[in-house]
Amino acid sequence: MAVLVFRLNGVSDQEADEVRDLLTTEGFEFYETSAGRWHISVAAIWLVNDDDYVAARECIDRYQQQRQIEQRAAVRQAREEGRASSWKERWRDEPGTLVLVWIGLAVVVVISIWPFFNWIRG
Repeated sequence: MAVLVFRLNGVSDQEADEVRDLLTTEGFEFYETSAGRWHISVAAIWLVNDDDYVAARECIDRYQQQRQIEQRAAVRQAREEGRASSWKERWRDEPGTLVLVWIGLAVVVVISIWPFFNWIRG
């Protein structure tokens, strides 16, 4: 029976490719499922053999720890070199997008709490 070893939702293509390469290099037999047309299914990498789960998970955990160190170093270097954008720069560059996001959040909050106000009055 197959066992889920790595979810692909929200994972960059680069990271997904690196995990696939890692599993292939380490000799794990796996297959992949997609999220489907409506993105309601599980996009994931599954191991064919249940017995490989612990070893595969250890390999992926080591890889992710190393990737985290590398990504944090890259962000730190970008900040030091002035290449990383701050929220102030994003506001200046794309004020319309930020305003639309805030409006969207406000609409969601109002819709979420509206029933409570009607219940209190009622």
